[in-house]
Amino acid sequence: MFSKLLIANRGEIAVRVIRACDELGIASVAVYSELDRDAPHVTRASEAYLLGGASPSDGYLDIERILRIARESGAGAIHPGYGFLAENASFATACERAGVVFVGPPASAIEAMGSKTRARELMRDAGVPIVPGTVDPVPDLGAARRIVDDEIGYPVAVKAAGGGGGKGFRVALKASELKAAFEGAAREGERFFSDATVYLERYLPDPRHVEVQILADGHGSVIHLGERDCSIQRRHQKLVEESPAPAWIVDEALRERIGTIAVEAARAVDYRGAGTVEGLLSSDSGEYFFLEMNTRVQVEHCVTEMTSGVDIVKEGIRVAAGEALSIAQEDVALRGHAIECRINAEDASHAFAPAPGTIGAYAEPSGPGVRVDSGVRAGSEVTPMYDPMVAKLVVWDVDRSQATARMLRALAEYRIEGITTLIGFHRALLASEQWARGETCRDLLEDKSWLRELAEKPAAAASQTDAETSVERTYSVEVSGRRFDVRVIGAGAEAGDARAGGPAAGVSKPVRGVAKKRAQAVAGSDTLTSPMQGNVWKVPVSQGQQVAEGDVVAIIEAMKMENEIPAHKSGVIASLPISEGDGVRRGDVLAVIEDPPA
Repeated sequence: MFSKLLIANRGEIAVRVIRACDELGIASVAVYSELDRDAPHVTRASEAYLLGGASPSDGYLDIERILRIARESGAGAIHPGYGFLAENASFATACERAGVVFVGPPASAIEAMGSKTRARELMRDAGVPIVPGTVDPVPDLGAARRIVDDEIGYPVAVKAAGGGGGKGFRVALKASELKAAFEGAAREGERFFSDATVYLERYLPDPRHVEVQILADGHGSVIHLGERDCSIQRRHQKLVEESPAPAWIVDEALRERIGTIAVEAARAVDYRGAGTVEGLLSSDSGEYFFLEMNTRVQVEHCVTEMTSGVDIVKEGIRVAAGEALSIAQEDVALRGHAIECRINAEDASHAFAPAPGTIGAYAEPSGPGVRVDSGVRAGSEVTPMYDPMVAKLVVWDVDRSQATARMLRALAEYRIEGITTLIGFHRALLASEQWARGETCRDLLEDKSWLRELAEKPAAAASQTDAETSVERTYSVEVSGRRFDVRVIGAGAEAGDARAGGPAAGVSKPVRGVAKKRAQAVAGSDTLTSPMQGNVWKVPVSQGQQVAEGDVVAIIEAMKMENEIPAHKSGVIASLPISEGDGVRRGDVLAVIEDPPA
């Protein structure tokens, strides 16, 4: 077993891996960006090292810097968590060359499954059913039109070959929408995965998203831990997951069939470690199709841990250390029902717009069968630079009905002030008849009036007193990039001084923006304001242009998502105080749209 392990990630998954290391007797090494200096994963680890700047490319994606820290700290292994470098074959190869164990599958498996077109081809050749569509990249829009017209038909999904997690996934319901879908998927593929290649799939109407957790070791053992139903999604990103799927959706025979498909898929690429085979279950025919394989631990692994009793993270670390799986397929038994709600900093009443900010008072629920995986505390900043997830709330009980009641109780106990979250949305959704019937709830997620009723007013952050009462303080300092905690005993602080144990008072973190061009929103029906904080990715209109209600005025990138901002009325763009690359805050003016002259 390793003596020291570096976690190349942040947030709740970094804390989760650190806890697994503690239980295995492994020293943990955290890395952090400038924005994460005071994050829980930093203070929770045995050691912590500064990576670099705020942007992912300057920090959590810096392979050379991460490997250098691994050498300096003496870490014998690196756990990538999920996101960032978790499914980066080049990173896995670089770890191997540096003599550091990558906690995950071999680079060959990541590469094979990282390209969705290659994965579809491999699965087809292995006899695994795939969603009808292309197995080769589609070179351009003209080729896409011909393939859709001759082979697939509408609706069609356009997907980035290197995509995942809902990124690079667009749907064209009819021919007039194909151009925007093709360009959008290619753009997101290039943006998030450095690969603009796309392919096409038949878009299944209202399918169930059912995935299977697998574990494999280097001794020839591959097992599955049953399925998870992740059908409740918005913009192809998951909101609620449960394990197992509702009994009337997946019975024992189907569970055995899709489990076998998952195991065969893993064997086809000589997989090792924890992974997930995702699939679509047709609501009409009951057919199950391979969708993709995630070559990493999943966000929603927690619900499978709750029902199977298997610690997936620790199993992955043991496998990376050369050990065999601690459990055989015949020993796997699912008990009870688990539900996970993703507590994101998003505003459901405004089309799930990202809602970054600073957390005020914070208190997690507890009690029987309740688990919270979080990477925040009171005072933590939820920044637009990273994913909007604040925490994962997971509950277990003997059946789905009782697990739902427990989740509703836990959601009511959860207190997060200062930011808008999805807690209210989850309470409304899990209390609905659609959830009780085990539906995909797409009607609710697309019902703007229902979502507007969920508007939440964030409470103000907790105030601080003007003077400190303690003369003993703890500061965090960095020496040659390594973090140390230093206790200082001295005179009390004067009013307005920096508060001990937190970020310096009075230090602002401005968002790069439009400077004097930008004005705060003013009342009036002509003004289109930004519903979120982020960066302007594209401005497809110009001043003086006539637009119709619903036309896209700007695309804002926030928390790793592209958000299209539509015109709120028809008219002429009289003012357009934004440019591509600008930073905007919630409430900033994007455009002024006036009625056209009579």
